[in-house]
Amino acid sequence: MSHSARHLFLALPIILSVGLHQAWAGVDFPACLDRLAQEASDAGISDSTIRTATADVSRNARVIELDRQQPEFLQTFGRYLETRLTTQRVRRGRELLDEHDALLQQVQNEFGIPATYLVAFWGLETNFGGYFGDFRVLDSLATLACDRRRSAFFSEQFVEALRLIDRDRMRPEQMRGSWAGAMGHTQFLPSTARMHGIDYDGDGRIDLWNSLPDAMASAANYLRAMGWNSGQRWGREVRLSDDLPLPESGIDIRKSLAEWAELGVRRADGGPLPDADIRAALLLPSGYHGPAFLVYPNFHIIMRWNPSTAYALSVGLLADQIGGGDGLLRQPPAEDPMSRDEVRELQSRLNNLGHDSGTPDGIAGRMTRNAVRAYQQQAGIPADGHPNRVLLEQLRKQAPDRNSS
Repeated sequence: MSHSARHLFLALPIILSVGLHQAWAGVDFPACLDRLAQEASDAGISDSTIRTATADVSRNARVIELDRQQPEFLQTFGRYLETRLTTQRVRRGRELLDEHDALLQQVQNEFGIPATYLVAFWGLETNFGGYFGDFRVLDSLATLACDRRRSAFFSEQFVEALRLIDRDRMRPEQMRGSWAGAMGHTQFLPSTARMHGIDYDGDGRIDLWNSLPDAMASAANYLRAMGWNSGQRWGREVRLSDDLPLPESGIDIRKSLAEWAELGVRRADGGPLPDADIRAALLLPSGYHGPAFLVYPNFHIIMRWNPSTAYALSVGLLADQIGGGDGLLRQPPAEDPMSRDEVRELQSRLNNLGHDSGTPDGIAGRMTRNAVRAYQQQAGIPADGHPNRVLLEQLRKQAPDRNSS
């Protein structure tokens, strides 16, 4: 890379937010951009692409605000579904499934991903292309790459974004996406776009914004590469017997469908489970009072796209409904969301009782649910692994929170 191209970054504009001045203290943004330029050059990206694509890259303080922002209250599973599996979204998904039938069937035949799932991902990621995000991708990625928290990851993504521009003749101003740099109809990060993007319309470039064939085929290619089983669904809603041992629930415990049937699990409509060689986990996202799901290997593929059980369940349920299925037969119960401080307190009290929920962080993830389940078993209450305020009140009576004293 030429000396002038490397030091072009030193002249790039810098946007500082007074409110985030301390967050940027000690960060030399021009020097960081100079480093990114060298990394791009070392990766084989042309000097002309680096020069033109980064000519007006700016640090965006709003990106850091959003990266640090955490909602005060955690969304319940019921509320999560309510905002994503709307009647309007299901109806629009069915319309688009019909409108793009020829394309979607061709992609399904070639990659083995059912069209209903592709439309479900599309709907949840960008509301069927209705909103790609309004951040300049290079600004977002450079901002995060020059922030200490996840510098290595986003430095790689910045270089990959330049590689896409180099390869696909994209103009930087066309590349708009989420605050974290996710792009196009299905919100791919640059590395995912490079590894799994496909020029499906044959125009010589991969365009995840303006070419639906490219976007749908790329999504299908990504799912196939992760191991999607074309002969199975994501899972299903089920009905539990009254005496099912709730400690058998949880994403880490997998049994054959025959084993689940022996424990009294049936389809949600009361029919028998399929006679199929599938191992499944039992999820109770709202506790034992709410809907229950057996999730199959494809569910875990969806979670590699987005590591959230609520998101993965939404993809599966939306795909079912877009394909003509009904909604849930058992609705999530009404419950107030817990605040992050309350979850931290719950985690701390569980830890003090010897049930390892990890470092208290206010996020009720897998370790927290396992710790809740272990405590519930010990306390002789239904062990569904579901954290809620009732459980917190019980813990307050039993376990002092030494970390908050």
